[in-house]
Amino acid sequence: MDLAGTPVLVAGAGVTGRSVARALAEAGADVTVTDGDPTRLSELDGIGVALAAGLTSPPEGTRLVVTSPGWRPTAPLLTAAAAEGIEVIGDVELAWRVGQGLSRPPTWLAVTGTNGKTTTVGMLEAMLLEAGANAVACGNVGFAVLDAVLAGHEVLAVELSSFQLHWSATLAPLASVVLNVAEDHIDWHGSLAEYAAAKGKIHRRSGTVVHNLADPWSRRLADEFAPESASRVGFGHGAPRAGELGVVEGLLVDRAFGADPEHGAEELAHLADVRPAGPHNVANALAAAALARAWGVEPDSVGRGLRRFRPGAHRAVEVAEVEGVRYVDDSKATNPHAAEGSLLAHPKVVWIAGGQLKGASVDGLVATVAGRLRGAVLMGVDSDVVAAALARHAPDVPVRRVGSGDDEPMAVAVNEARALAIPGDTVLLAPAAASLDMFRDYAERGDAFAAAVRTLSSDTPRVAGRSDR
Repeated sequence: MDLAGTPVLVAGAGVTGRSVARALAEAGADVTVTDGDPTRLSELDGIGVALAAGLTSPPEGTRLVVTSPGWRPTAPLLTAAAAEGIEVIGDVELAWRVGQGLSRPPTWLAVTGTNGKTTTVGMLEAMLLEAGANAVACGNVGFAVLDAVLAGHEVLAVELSSFQLHWSATLAPLASVVLNVAEDHIDWHGSLAEYAAAKGKIHRRSGTVVHNLADPWSRRLADEFAPESASRVGFGHGAPRAGELGVVEGLLVDRAFGADPEHGAEELAHLADVRPAGPHNVANALAAAALARAWGVEPDSVGRGLRRFRPGAHRAVEVAEVEGVRYVDDSKATNPHAAEGSLLAHPKVVWIAGGQLKGASVDGLVATVAGRLRGAVLMGVDSDVVAAALARHAPDVPVRRVGSGDDEPMAVAVNEARALAIPGDTVLLAPAAASLDMFRDYAERGDAFAAAVRTLSSDTPRVAGRSDR
């Protein structure tokens, strides 16, 4: 892109907006940044961009709008830009176009899905690094993809949200995957179908389209969005057919990229190499392996990468074991689909759940995991919804509630859970809901859980909690 002298409006002054504004200014664009928060705008003072609070229409002469991913398509500024015929793109699309203008454009390996994205790109990054690539995980993981492009990395393991993909028009990754699709962000997209379609855009110009054999939406989006020229690769928990990755006798194996996929499977790793354990993370590992193999990573580097990988904070992290009970922080399980995968990784669970469900149903989740529940401790604004689902589908499971007036709600929840658990159980924070009703974010919620667990000892008396039944 030749941006020198181009009038560009950046919508949003958060992490993404700041990255975009600096890059555009360095490229010589005539940059204006708008945001409803003057404090965030002030953080860009002094980098050579104009600042304008709360714009609802683009400044005269604007030729391009770059929006931050959280801005809805219905935002007055963005609809006004579209009405004036001004192109609106996101930071990912900008990063792609900037990268294509480099003498050595980076290779993109792109990951989206409702759950598992960050774990998958982390696994993928580890595999690429083991193969000797100049690679980095970026995108929706905290390192802006535009910054990764400008840093000169050879291969990008890119996590993409549905918001980012909505604003991407020409992105053409070497390989792409939609891990799964479940009800989420309906308030932004308007419907599950629109949300899924935004995810599917990741495949439109992809060279290798990877899909989850166990997820109907993943298969459907591969069918609908894959170019005719693309290779198709599936992954699943069973023995793979030709063109697939799967599991055979405790091994992750590849029949898609080997020398003779019709007749033989190449061993990639052992199931024990996948951390955290659980079927959902085996699927993530297979997806990461498919993308890595599409780039040319050898099987031994895939296995070494999985052994090297360490999960991020608040993603099925064991905090402690007290009196034979494991306490696991999966605060990142912010929707029912994520919580289901987490719960299914443990044979018997005392489940700490609740928060902001954002309109999502938990009936299917509760029906699926009912047989694994020793008990449930509920907190947050939508705890009544979870309690009703438990009453319908798991009526014999004891339920305890944390009241809104409790000064230390997570400490109360952990003690209630301890009172329900017996040796061999797992007390699992997998809320199936967002956290903003009680905490700053899911990380603060997870930190509160960990802090409460660390106060437990065999000398601490068990509480007698309040029970719904």
